[in-house]
Amino acid sequence: MKTSILIIYTGGTIGMVKDPVNGSLKPFDFDHILKQVPELKKFGFELFSIAFDPLIDSSNLNPDVWIKIANIIKENYEKYAGFVVLHGTDTMSYTASALSFMLDNLDKPVVLTGSQLPIGMIRTDGKENLITAIEVAADYKDGKAIVPEVCVLFENQLFRGNRTTKHNAEYFNAFHSYNYPNLAKVGIHIHYNESSIQKATGKPFVINTDLDTNIAILKIFPGINKRTVDAILNIEGLKAVVIETYGAGNAPTDAWFVNSIKQAIDNGIIVYNVTQCPSGSVDMGLYETSVELLKIGVVSGYDITTEAAITKLMFLLGQQLDSDKIKFFLNKSIKGELCQ
Repeated sequence: MKTSILIIYTGGTIGMVKDPVNGSLKPFDFDHILKQVPELKKFGFELFSIAFDPLIDSSNLNPDVWIKIANIIKENYEKYAGFVVLHGTDTMSYTASALSFMLDNLDKPVVLTGSQLPIGMIRTDGKENLITAIEVAADYKDGKAIVPEVCVLFENQLFRGNRTTKHNAEYFNAFHSYNYPNLAKVGIHIHYNESSIQKATGKPFVINTDLDTNIAILKIFPGINKRTVDAILNIEGLKAVVIETYGAGNAPTDAWFVNSIKQAIDNGIIVYNVTQCPSGSVDMGLYETSVELLKIGVVSGYDITTEAAITKLMFLLGQQLDSDKIKFFLNKSIKGELCQ
């Protein structure tokens, strides 16, 4: 019996081919994927596809799209050995992070990939990314998926989805996982880093699609003023703020700044501290400039990415948990999104 893989095409650069008549780029016809990428025939897999209509540029991605992807996977979960999600690169890390929280008890691979150049161009990275993503999605050992989690495949590297950040808009190595090892490196063979891959729980697969978007990001910068801080912290309906701080979680010690953050926390707003540095971790209390944040109840994000912090907050707020419970889970890795 052939291995069946479902390709979910949301949009993005990878799915474009050049029209032979007018030279313009048009969406790839995934109903004829073997014709467009004949190399896939060598695998002997059965490939099926679902394309969004209309296709969505990744800059226009929102939680409704994450919910749609999650529902497609749920509806087709028993039919396929794995899933490949083709996606624009700009928000791929957000989608991968969101899906990691929304898809619970995965025992099958969900591999997101895309490309920097359209699949119809001669120098495209799209074909190689697509081929390898399908291979990972179909890779089983002793009847069990080798990578039963949401991941990102790009430029010969496989990453945990909620650990990725897009760090390059020019070169093919668009994504990186700064604080967590690769799940696999791809060369002549795929070399899996089994010690870094999550294990399947053995529990029934379920999805959680309740998300709450009443959050904001406050990025600290030299010269930030009270008007800016208060404008963000006083957004109507705001429930949580990701505060992007310096280094190991440091922020200004000016009385007005600390008081504004404290007032927000006193008003029930959750403040989640994430470092601006691509690599490293928040260590509140290590320096004097983070001691005050710790004292007033700011929650440490440790080494979580901003993308994972945003989507984790949306997910936890959507579960209708009380504030203390949300803070507890923010400090705890629930899908491998942070190290403690």
